[in-house]
Amino acid sequence: MRVLITGGAGFIGSNFIHYWIKKHPEDYIVNLDKLTYAGNADNLKSVENNQNYLFIKGDICDPKIVGEAMKGVDVVVNFAAESHVDRSILDPSPFITTNVLGTQVLLEAAANARVKRFHHVSTDEVFGALGLASSERFSEDTNYNPRSPYAASKAASDHLVRAYFYTYKLPITISNCSNNFGPYQFPEKLISLAITNLLEGKKIPIYGDGLYVRDWLYVEDHCEAIDLILSKGKEGETYCVGVDNDIANIDVIKKILKMLGKSEKDTERVKDRPGHDRRYAINSEKIKKELGWQSNHTFEKSLTQTVKWYQDNSNWWKALKNKEFDAYYKKQYKTLS
Repeated sequence: MRVLITGGAGFIGSNFIHYWIKKHPEDYIVNLDKLTYAGNADNLKSVENNQNYLFIKGDICDPKIVGEAMKGVDVVVNFAAESHVDRSILDPSPFITTNVLGTQVLLEAAANARVKRFHHVSTDEVFGALGLASSERFSEDTNYNPRSPYAASKAASDHLVRAYFYTYKLPITISNCSNNFGPYQFPEKLISLAITNLLEGKKIPIYGDGLYVRDWLYVEDHCEAIDLILSKGKEGETYCVGVDNDIANIDVIKKILKMLGKSEKDTERVKDRPGHDRRYAINSEKIKKELGWQSNHTFEKSLTQTVKWYQDNSNWWKALKNKEFDAYYKKQYKTLS
């Protein structure tokens, strides 16, 4: 089988390629990635010479490049996206271009190539926010209510994917996942930023009161879920992927502080971001009951493994924390002290 992975040099995409080559070594993988700031060819150094792997540098918004990459493809898994909420608040335009227009270009090429499955990877953020005191969880039936430019762009892409299913009979599936963490995550997201800042002797920035709750999904569990959706999922269906692992940001940070022998003196309160969603939580009963998926990693163990990975791979993340990153960091995190 020939599989096109878009955004395969990014965090989740590169983990998925490592997973797929190990699980399905007979398949041929085409990786189409623009190599933006969050796309890193070093994520895939160990597979770049694999005879069943091809890397194409290109933009999913370019119909010509996408058309070439799509030739002979059986399955498409679309990870390609601008995905950082904070950056979408600073400048929404790249998110609309890549996440909406880019998805449409991919869908059109996939329809023309008559692929057997187009899987679109999305986020729980399209559903909006939940109250801290609420026991409600997002499910496949939850109405869309995006509250950030990033979430709005992903919501639009989800709707486009479904439109191609109903209008053009393109065989699609969608997954809406909770917050991922693990190896190869660009050091701007909460867990990767917290770990690398502490390893540099810097403080961890904490938005507001820190009581923002997320459902943390280890990236390998997510890869396994997508694999199941591709093999057993029903065309036209959406599957929510989460682990009922709702933890406040401040509590995640405390765990990382303890693992690295640090204290709360190594944190600093920063100005909260606009429209900060208070809580996300996912009901994963559909994928569990229909496809038999389950998480194979506990949060504590996988967080420990993630901390160790960043300790063992300092050259990887230090290269990413460059002048451009520093400029973004200073602009984004304004201390309250």
